[in-house]
Amino acid sequence: MAPDDRTSPLSAVTLPPANGATGHEPAKAAAAALVVGALGVVFGDIGTSPLYTLRESFTHGSGMTPTPRHVLGVLSILFWAVTLTVTIKYVTLIMRADNKGEGGVLALATLATQGLNGRSRKIRRSITVFAVIGLALFYGDAIITPAMTVMSAIEGLHSVAPGMSHYVVPMSLAVLVGLFMLQSRGTADVGRLFGPVMLVWFLVLGVLGAWQVAKHPGVLMALNPIYGIDLIADRGWPIFLAFGSIVLAVTGAEALYADMGHFGRKPIRIAWLFIVLPGLMLNYFGQGALIIEDPKVVRQVFFEMVPKDMVLALVVLSTMAAVIASQAVISGVFSLTRQAIQLGYLPRMEIQHTSETEIGQIYVPRVNWILMAGIIALVVGFGSSDKLAGAYGLAVTGAMLVDAALALAVAILVWKWKWPVAALVFGLLAIPDIAFFIANALKIPDGGWLPLLVAGLVFFTITTWRRGREIVGAELAESALPLTQFLDRMERAPDRVAGTAVFLTVDASSTPPAFLHNLKHNKILHERIIIMQVDTMDVPRVPEARRVEVERLGKGFYSVIARYGFMEQPDVPAALRACRPHGIAYDEMETSFFLGRETLVPASRSRLGRWRRDFFISLSHSASATKAFFRIPPNRAIELGNQIQV
Repeated sequence: MAPDDRTSPLSAVTLPPANGATGHEPAKAAAAALVVGALGVVFGDIGTSPLYTLRESFTHGSGMTPTPRHVLGVLSILFWAVTLTVTIKYVTLIMRADNKGEGGVLALATLATQGLNGRSRKIRRSITVFAVIGLALFYGDAIITPAMTVMSAIEGLHSVAPGMSHYVVPMSLAVLVGLFMLQSRGTADVGRLFGPVMLVWFLVLGVLGAWQVAKHPGVLMALNPIYGIDLIADRGWPIFLAFGSIVLAVTGAEALYADMGHFGRKPIRIAWLFIVLPGLMLNYFGQGALIIEDPKVVRQVFFEMVPKDMVLALVVLSTMAAVIASQAVISGVFSLTRQAIQLGYLPRMEIQHTSETEIGQIYVPRVNWILMAGIIALVVGFGSSDKLAGAYGLAVTGAMLVDAALALAVAILVWKWKWPVAALVFGLLAIPDIAFFIANALKIPDGGWLPLLVAGLVFFTITTWRRGREIVGAELAESALPLTQFLDRMERAPDRVAGTAVFLTVDASSTPPAFLHNLKHNKILHERIIIMQVDTMDVPRVPEARRVEVERLGKGFYSVIARYGFMEQPDVPAALRACRPHGIAYDEMETSFFLGRETLVPASRSRLGRWRRDFFISLSHSASATKAFFRIPPNRAIELGNQIQV
């Protein structure tokens, strides 16, 4: 697959012309489908912010009052925060940085590291630390967003029947559990289910807002940044209490970037600029107009935008939108988890690819159920979105600051910007992030500790896993022997037995530990020895002509590299059959498959320390085994253990 196929996924889904139609019509239909699909997966989080942002800005201890001056000031700050943070920083600039079509903090870190070209280990280490912090903060945000958005929507029942408040928690749990049960269908199917709903949602947001703005057009004066600056000057330091709520308007921007691999850059930009942004801004300004007209509506201002007999329909629609908001974060978590595994930040786990055309559309079962369990605990523990609001925002703003720092590095190292220009651009764009981060740090006693706790646990897991694998890698490297060197030293061949032995390894140029283990204990070699390395490529399927690469090493040894696409399960016997034109005769009944298995044992004086050592060993035990990824005849597979002290 060409590099551009990932950033422009339309090439992968263009259909042949229908009868009498030009080729442009299917392409336009495919483009529209991707835009609608992106609405259903990418924009749910930021798209449901109108449910609670203005309400929290005036009610959650912000010190703001619903006077015209304060309303116009809050709207002005909100508008320019969204413009600078989402439209300019993420949609225009940061989305230019993709790693084979994937977005997110790890994509930024990978690009920045590649731009170093071997320079400065200190800078490389700093980039890695930023990446780990950003990843940990994203997980901290991901566990809060679904609980916050779904409860906020269902709490709209207060406007219909105040006595139904005790049903909010069980209804929220039912909705969230149903969403996580849907994840195995993949984001393509989820996007088709949710995309049209979100299209209706943003149209409703825009219409409701435009209706109120038309009645009070003076609210549009808030587009002038002077109103925001005036409010900041008037309130002084207490304005940070309001910033802690206004930031809710930009939550989801980091998930928007992390989800880029699901639909591509262009459909996301089109959806934001022409559908999402207009709908959001019209609704925010419409809510502001309604508050100016009647300050009493501020506690349920969103649901007060419609007549009483239509509130229930709006509750239903907003609940559906809140479910979809959760989907944006869940999809982002899947994407970043897959990248983290590939980069060695997390243990290997099962990843199911759910699309033939998009490498980014995946499902990670273990992460799905862990996330669901954590979110259920939050809903039950906090019980309302008001109580959870204190925990919301800190992880988001921290992740945005990390993104800004890494984007600065990418601009200098990869895009080759002059460093003063890059520092000026991203420094200015980081000002709202810094202000929002400080504002949310003030909420640590009121629940802001929660995302920090989750992020801390993730950070501990990542750093423990990376350090542990470094120790294991060093132990293996000490005993590693280049295969050619082994063959040169093999002056007198051990006894040979009939048949073929296949040793699976991550590096076909080195002698596999399982091979040395077998030779040491059994004192024999098979007539034919195949050292096989299996690579997973970033294309859906590898053509059979490129399936295997065979090198004859002499003395009955062969080196085989087998390549499979991300939609294919590696089939070792099929790869061996593909080797027949290269002179390897394969007979399954005469072939044995040897798999290496690392058995970690506690060292008396571990370089990890006692607690991290035991945790790393438990992580290693939970990692998916090699045989879970390869199709091998079970009755012909032999696992050979290799004890390593950590």
